[in-house]
Amino acid sequence: MSAPHGEENLIQNPSAPRELLILYATETGTARETADRIARECRRARFQSHVQSMDAYPQEALISEHLVIFVVSTTGWGAEPRAMTSLWNMLLRSDLPDDLFEDMFFCVFGLGDTAYEKFCWPAKKLSRRMQSLGGYEICPRGEGDEQHRLEIDGALDPWVEHLLEVLLHLYPLPSPHGQDTIPVGRPPPRVSVRDVASDSSPVPLDEDEKYHTALVKCNTRITAEDWFQDVRHFEFSFKEDVKYNPGDVAVIHPFAAASEVDSFLVTMGWASVADDLFTVEHTMRDQTLPDHLPNIISLRILFTRYLDFNAVPRRSFFQLLRYFATDELEREKLDEFVSIEGADEMYDYCQHVKRTIWEVLSEFRSARIPREYVFDLFPPLRPREFSIASSIEFHPREIHLCVAIVRYRTKLKIPRKGVCTSYLTGLQSGDTLRIGIRKGFISLPTDANTPVVCVGPGTGIAPMRAVIEQRVFAGYSNTTLYFGCRSAHKDQHYRSEWEVYGEEQKLRYRVACSRDGPEGSKRTYVQDLIRNDARDIWEILGPQQGILIISGSSNKMPAAVREAVQGAAETMGGMSKSEAAEYVAAMERDGRLIEECWS
Repeated sequence: MSAPHGEENLIQNPSAPRELLILYATETGTARETADRIARECRRARFQSHVQSMDAYPQEALISEHLVIFVVSTTGWGAEPRAMTSLWNMLLRSDLPDDLFEDMFFCVFGLGDTAYEKFCWPAKKLSRRMQSLGGYEICPRGEGDEQHRLEIDGALDPWVEHLLEVLLHLYPLPSPHGQDTIPVGRPPPRVSVRDVASDSSPVPLDEDEKYHTALVKCNTRITAEDWFQDVRHFEFSFKEDVKYNPGDVAVIHPFAAASEVDSFLVTMGWASVADDLFTVEHTMRDQTLPDHLPNIISLRILFTRYLDFNAVPRRSFFQLLRYFATDELEREKLDEFVSIEGADEMYDYCQHVKRTIWEVLSEFRSARIPREYVFDLFPPLRPREFSIASSIEFHPREIHLCVAIVRYRTKLKIPRKGVCTSYLTGLQSGDTLRIGIRKGFISLPTDANTPVVCVGPGTGIAPMRAVIEQRVFAGYSNTTLYFGCRSAHKDQHYRSEWEVYGEEQKLRYRVACSRDGPEGSKRTYVQDLIRNDARDIWEILGPQQGILIISGSSNKMPAAVREAVQGAAETMGGMSKSEAAEYVAAMERDGRLIEECWS
């Protein structure tokens, strides 16, 4: 076999160990699933992979690796996932030699969405940085696009095939294998299971010192009862001191509703064995398992706390499900779904209407899934992260959250709902849960003379409330808040707080209520207020060198706010369009423009 294009000069090393490291950084779990998929595919080239999240990998060990695959997702505004931040900051150190990774082969697969400007930005930056530190990129960077008709698989499938060609060229197999890959077939399960009689071991999450036991103090709806969206204010208290800063996030592991778990177990034919205990042994170490998974578990606990039967299945789910379907028509339909020609039909059946795994299995009734394969078919019930909406200075031993409850309709009869927000909705005063804290991206100025502009429409107000409380506590009065909502009386979150701060001259409050104008009138958004306030905005962000923080949904809002600030630099700062654009870009590089946005 000839060498893949561009790899002719790579030195073959047939005696090297057939081992590689796959490091992933994920926000929603997709990069983790992708890393598992790449590891399974690398078995075809007889490679044993070690798959690990970047934030769990010891950074000092990276210099000793000889072959690394990075799998990196993209946050809504182009920043790296939080799991990548620590490793990325280490790689950016100026004292690192430019030959640090001269003995390393690496490649990068990025996950992103071309609907956003900075498509696969972290993957691109990581690729360039690794090359600048001496690493050799063995194949071109892959860029999976959620907009593709096959979603991430549209780029992943050909990228993996090319990767296997490169690996077999670099690490030729001895005869009789030659350059042939192992044929694709049903993968072995990642675990083995064995029945046991009892269990007295502790719950791993309860033992994790990164989490704290929280008591529910408050679960209050803050939008009007007749408003279409349910937004809740939560307050949690702790017996011990907890530490966090504005912009940090609370990590919550949800429980699936007991009634839904019961019904799902009936659907699967597992109701009679739902509470039988069994051990879980991780046999295929190149595949990940849910975090905090105990060694002994029952199906009921497994689907309550660790595996997500309400997730929308990806293409790989249908590929594996086919092996367990016995009905010929069902197998034909599954074959059709995973084919290139059937991509649009699978999208309409599944992704477009957000059909869940549970609903799919209710229709493919001949599929009988062995217990040891549940970790291969069902994704982890991942923890959710919520921006903390309080200052520890204002609320010692407390965390407040502002959460929009996810509930919406598609063409399917049953409304769609979020697993974690449904779990939160059901919490009552006095309930307890475990909450972790992760560092966010916001860094506030320590100089009292540095003004701060906060832009936080909708539930983007959460980290802004933390910022404002912190600054009010410190005695700073040079803070401006731009808040956006639809109706002043329906969804103007924390209105009374902002008005009190305004009356006390501790905050300048500007609100855009986009649906309160006369019928047919132009709607007003936060970016419109910023344009109207161009003189003040330029004074704050120009001569006074203030900080701009944008928080909220990563749709058109962040770009529109940037554009409005750029317009202020032009009209009030006397800059050309290109100079104004560079000024805003320099603000971001200098840490004076911070985005905390989500998709």
